[in-house]
Amino acid sequence: MKKIKVLLADDHSLFREGVRSLLEDQDDIEIVGEAEDGLEVVKLVSKLNPSVVLMDINMPVMDGVEATRAILEAGKKAGIIILTMYPQDEHVFEGLRAGAKAYLLKDTRSKKLLEVIRKVHQGEAVIDPEMTTRLLTELKRLAEKPEEDMPRVQSLTDQERKILTLVANGASNKDIASEIDLSERTIKNYLSVIFQKLQVNNRTEAAIRAVKDGLVEQKDVKGL
Repeated sequence: MKKIKVLLADDHSLFREGVRSLLEDQDDIEIVGEAEDGLEVVKLVSKLNPSVVLMDINMPVMDGVEATRAILEAGKKAGIIILTMYPQDEHVFEGLRAGAKAYLLKDTRSKKLLEVIRKVHQGEAVIDPEMTTRLLTELKRLAEKPEEDMPRVQSLTDQERKILTLVANGASNKDIASEIDLSERTIKNYLSVIFQKLQVNNRTEAAIRAVKDGLVEQKDVKGL
């Protein structure tokens, strides 16, 4: 079995110890390294090539948002899960825009954390339900911006628009593949094209774009 390589990044050793203990009990997960600050995270990702990074948002030297941006701008494919203590953390949306795949509260149950690690490894995105209020507030703010501030969904084909609609409504790649009778690999390829056309980094930003252009209703957007 090919294991999911995970890098732990948090400046609190006690928290890392707790997460490490949980992950070491999983047959499909391997901890490849640990970091105490954002700059160290960036260096270790380059060296160790983890599949998933558990990233504390508040770290010395370089915070989780900056580290996420640096990792992805360097072309690394790690799925980044940003962790925070507070559902109203002001950096929530910044992290998602930087390219994080998931955002979770640090008091998330162990079972949920393991589920999210596996989903992110598969390319999915996840947002803690308690943090959706913050996301929807940002959606509303962006929806009120002038149209020229963002690219529009009109450049998408009918198939791409359908996929974007499903993404905005919380569907996973597997769900979308089943809905339109295509392989998950094909769906991933479609999403890459959609992200490029819309000039976004992830599913969350794509969903925001869909709301902004009226492709879906804001009330229908679910945690991705």
